[in-house]
Amino acid sequence: MTLPITATYSADNTSTKKLAVQKVTAEPAHLTTRIQWIKYPQVQYKSEDLENLDRSAIIRIRADETGKVIATEIQESTGLKALDQKLVNAVHAAKVKPYIKNGTALEIIGYQTFTLKMDDSEDKAPRKNECTYTFASKNWLKQEKNKSVPFEYQQQPQLKLDENLLKNQDRLVKFKFKVDKHGDVSNVQLKKRSGVNALDQQVIEAVSNAKVTTIRSYKTLWIYKKSTLNDQIEFKVNKCQ
Repeated sequence: MTLPITATYSADNTSTKKLAVQKVTAEPAHLTTRIQWIKYPQVQYKSEDLENLDRSAIIRIRADETGKVIATEIQESTGLKALDQKLVNAVHAAKVKPYIKNGTALEIIGYQTFTLKMDDSEDKAPRKNECTYTFASKNWLKQEKNKSVPFEYQQQPQLKLDENLLKNQDRLVKFKFKVDKHGDVSNVQLKKRSGVNALDQQVIEAVSNAKVTTIRSYKTLWIYKKSTLNDQIEFKVNKCQ
């Protein structure tokens, strides 16, 4: 009569031991109200897509540890299902800058606001002979003239910004970022925003993908200290190339 009881007790005890050693190692997703992008969502639309009204929307976005968008949800709709879908498609084709915590990349949950104006639609926006701005930052211009600079871009960061984004107003973006001993850029932050979110995000994207060499004196060559660097870009109306 004691054998079944002993067997049952032994099985339960083994199960308890197995459960006791299980550990939860997954970090929760990082929540943010402002997403940083490596590749900003590019939305192309015509005035007929807006049905002749300016539209706006807010999309809730979830991205995995690599920055790939894995889920979206319309929080505030444009009021037009087809236009909402254009925004969702653009978001899924984009890439989020991963959030790093203690050296580990985490999933991100955040929100992106889109403002779609009639004046910016493909058929309404004035064409200006493909006039675009490149990455002509203060540090880059000095570097090109062989002037003294605190750091050097290993090559000009990629930026091709349409003049229409300026909305007929001069814009200034000031930013700072960190760079490691390999020249890799991280933690790009805006010290002064241009007032146009799409413009700001394209600058962040360009800087994030740059490679930088810091200038060190002979006294500090043997030491490595992660550097925080500053730069700025001024975009003047009718001064693009």
